[in-house]
Amino acid sequence: MERKATAVWKGSIREGAGSISTDSGTLKEAPYSFVTRFENSPGTNPEELIAAAHAGCFTMALSAQFATLRLTPEQIQTTAAVTLEKLDPGWTVTKIHLDVKARVPGASPEVFENAANSAKTNCPISRLLNATITMTAKLENG
Repeated sequence: MERKATAVWKGSIREGAGSISTDSGTLKEAPYSFVTRFENSPGTNPEELIAAAHAGCFTMALSAQFATLRLTPEQIQTTAAVTLEKLDPGWTVTKIHLDVKARVPGASPEVFENAANSAKTNCPISRLLNATITMTAKLENG
């Protein structure tokens, strides 16, 4: 399986701008720029897209973990926070924090923690990233 996205950039790094599109059409010329990436201005950036990919991947992996235990989540909500820092070699994604909340009838806190840790370790995006990946996982009742 192969998935594709295309980025186009025009102009200098500070004054220029770009767009990101996916073959699926989910993103179609989504704009990004220096200020959306490094100055927290509204708009997307590669790190936000990595966060979205990691949140989605992890959440599906956690659901799959529960399926192996014959448990069905009512809801899993994951927020991934990507940290981009300027280090000696240059800008680097240094860590990702996953904040997870889930309602899973029949899951004990121990079962939930084991499933969440397995999903964190084994989702394909976790394995792809060369960064410290941390997580907060919370099982919500009812």
